[in-house]
Amino acid sequence: MNDNNGGPDEDAILSAENEGMDEAIGHAQASHAVNILGEQVAALEKERDELKNNMLRALAETDNVRKRANRQIEEARLYAVEKFARDLLNVSDNLARAVESVPAESRGIMTEAVKTALEGVELTQKELVTVLARHGVTAVDAAPGSAFDPALHQAVTQVPSEHPAGSVAQLFQSGWRIGDRTLRAAMVAVSAGGGKPN
Repeated sequence: MNDNNGGPDEDAILSAENEGMDEAIGHAQASHAVNILGEQVAALEKERDELKNNMLRALAETDNVRKRANRQIEEARLYAVEKFARDLLNVSDNLARAVESVPAESRGIMTEAVKTALEGVELTQKELVTVLARHGVTAVDAAPGSAFDPALHQAVTQVPSEHPAGSVAQLFQSGWRIGDRTLRAAMVAVSAGGGKPN
C-alpha cells in the first residue's frame, strides 16, 4: 500500500518488521527452550544411568552374598561332623586291626562261632566306612606305589623298595579326608627306590 507521496506504507513496513522480530524472538525463545530441555534430558539420562548402575551393583552384591551364604551353609553342613568323624577314625582303625590280626591260615581252623564273630567285625568295619563316606569322609589313597602328597600323607620313614623313589612304599595308618580337607594324614613310609624293602 502507498501513502499520499507514493511510497510504501510506513505502518505496513513497521508491521512486517515487528512480525519478523516477533518471529526471530519466537525462534530464539524456542531454541533456548530446546537447549534447556536438551540439558534436562541429558541430566535425566545421566541420573537414569547412575541409578541403573547402582541397581546392577546392588543386584550383583546381593547375588554374591547369596552365593557366599549358600557356600557357608554347605561347608557348615559338610564339616559339622568333622570332630565326630575324627573320633570315629580310631574305632575304624581298631576294627581294621582286629580283622588284620587274624592270619589267613588260621581262618581254616577256626570254629564256626569264631568265624561268625570275625565276619561280624569285618561287616561292622565296612559299614562304618560306608557311613563315613555317606557323610563326606573318605579314605586317602595311600596304596604302595601311589604318588606321595604331603597334603595327604605324613612320611614317617624312607625305605628302599621296588616302587619309584618318592612314592608311597608302605602304609602304617590310613588317612582320611572330609570334603576337600585332610581330616587325618595317612602315615606312610616313602620309597627310596633302588631295591626290595627290608
